[in-house]
Amino acid sequence: MRRSKRLLAAAIGFLMFLSACLSGSMTAQAGEKKDCLEDLRGGVAAVLSPGDSDSVEMVGNGARAIGFAEILEKEQERKLVMANVKSALNVRSDASETAEKVGMLYKDCGGYILERRDGWTKLQSGNIIGWASDEFLLFDDEALELANSVGKMVATIDTDALRIRREPSTEAGVWGMLPKGDIVEVLSQEEDGWICVDYEGSDGYVSAEYVALDFIIDSGETVEEIKARQKAEEEAKRHVNYGEYTTDADTTLLLAALIQCEAGGESYEGQVAVGAVVMNRVRSGAYPNTIHGVIYASGQFTPAMTGKLNRVYESGNIYASCIKAAEEALSGVSNVGDLTHFRRNNGREGLVIGNHVFY
Repeated sequence: MRRSKRLLAAAIGFLMFLSACLSGSMTAQAGEKKDCLEDLRGGVAAVLSPGDSDSVEMVGNGARAIGFAEILEKEQERKLVMANVKSALNVRSDASETAEKVGMLYKDCGGYILERRDGWTKLQSGNIIGWASDEFLLFDDEALELANSVGKMVATIDTDALRIRREPSTEAGVWGMLPKGDIVEVLSQEEDGWICVDYEGSDGYVSAEYVALDFIIDSGETVEEIKARQKAEEEAKRHVNYGEYTTDADTTLLLAALIQCEAGGESYEGQVAVGAVVMNRVRSGAYPNTIHGVIYASGQFTPAMTGKLNRVYESGNIYASCIKAAEEALSGVSNVGDLTHFRRNNGREGLVIGNHVFY
């Protein structure tokens, strides 16, 4: 299989152009919100689309393929803002520390500026609209630089069913089919109208003619969303005994479905590694302490964000190797130590297993 560049060149080009459109020279100092919740991480994987309550919001949703003129034309008036905290900061109903809290903006999450006043910024991030202190925000080039490092370019399937090819050619073999509306991460832009995407951990290729490209970043959560997530986590049962995690069959299959979505095309070693990352998060004080809570923590796993995970889980068509990998991870097996992150290998330092780097 031919290796791709694994660089989100399209996203970089988009952000560099957008940088030129932003005005103002204010920068934020690094800091941590004094009353932030240390046990909350991440954010809903969403972006900058005012008035849209969908949890998966896209910059330039529906913009076509290789050229970004349409996206740029729509987005050049927007002003990006990113959180600059170690964990999370409060977003309030007004520009005051005593105002009611309406949500949380987490590390590496972003939104866009609605208003600036007296050292505070009114922003929208996902479903949150509220005020945050400028002390803990990044603006202009700094915001764009961070967004470029943590965001993703994704492709939404825009036809009834689309073949995922093994090579950028109509004569190449097929990994599988994706239904209309499915979302996959873009790895690189190829020649002759092909786009390289992530398909269960392997490089796949789709024709640019049948997808829409968007750039996504994480957003925060409203108070209501936080309460709903915490309730779901409380309902998920957990018992840890000497490194072994015992749970019901449904939760085992949920973990297996996530492994399939993220690494179904990887070696068994790579599948176990993904399961181990989930379990490392369960045991870490920095993440929810249930499998359900970790997997559905906002902004953490793209298949959970897009609904693909639910479709695989509900179909019951889960690879035997992924079920076995889930069972091993649940038993305490880890081939990645205590690492809690992974992504497609794009040169980042870390432990490389197959097409992923763990860190």
